Amino acid sequence: MLQRVNMPSNTSPPVLSDVAGASIPTWGDGRRARIGLLGGSFNPGHLWHRAIARRALKVLGLDQVWLMVSPGNPLKTGQAMAGFEARMATARALADGRKIVATDIEARLGSRYTVDTVSLLQQRFPHVRFVWLMGADGLASLSRWKRWRVLVHDLPIAVFPRPGQNAPALKGAVGHALARWRVPTCRAAVLALLSPPAWAFLAGAQNSISATAIRKRGGFPVGVCSQAGQDRQNTGEQP
Repeated sequence: MLQRVNMPSNTSPPVLSDVAGASIPTWGDGRRARIGLLGGSFNPGHLWHRAIARRALKVLGLDQVWLMVSPGNPLKTGQAMAGFEARMATARALADGRKIVATDIEARLGSRYTVDTVSLLQQRFPHVRFVWLMGADGLASLSRWKRWRVLVHDLPIAVFPRPGQNAPALKGAVGHALARWRVPTCRAAVLALLSPPAWAFLAGAQNSISATAIRKRGGFPVGVCSQAGQDRQNTGEQP
């Protein structure tokens, strides 16, 4: 049964600089907030990441979204991967430094697996209600993640649509395994306050931008701002 966790009244989270992820302290602090974690390789970061962050802030009632750039994705060892600082730069270009914050905290924690990162963050930020943000493609492949069953019991998860991935995600093995804990979209605003396992699929506009497609068309590494402009022209998104 899904249970709501009472959360003390909180003040707004402090303004964080997007100049360097170090503004989020590795050792943690006592902030009280609802924070979405959007982890990934950001190889490169692109406007789908920004769109998801903005939607999560609005629909889930989050105080912030952290764009967590992975130091190395264990599931993408065979792919060409740009250097960490180059990937961080693309994430920073998508952040505003207040509501959407690019961070290197996963690298500073020395973690490469999401389940370990989440555990460390929850220890260091005990008063934060974290929500994991992912695309439908991530849910479809979740069974390949280290200790994924532990992960879904550690924090709520919000899943966003991706072209061609929604049916495999919702009707696949993981979707069936987690079906009883699915929260209707109408309750998404309280997802951060629910005791896990709890997850929601937030149907809506889909964006076909992918890091793979950007790399194939020779769009990375290039100037981050020019790349963001190209993606904006393709999607019609306003800055």
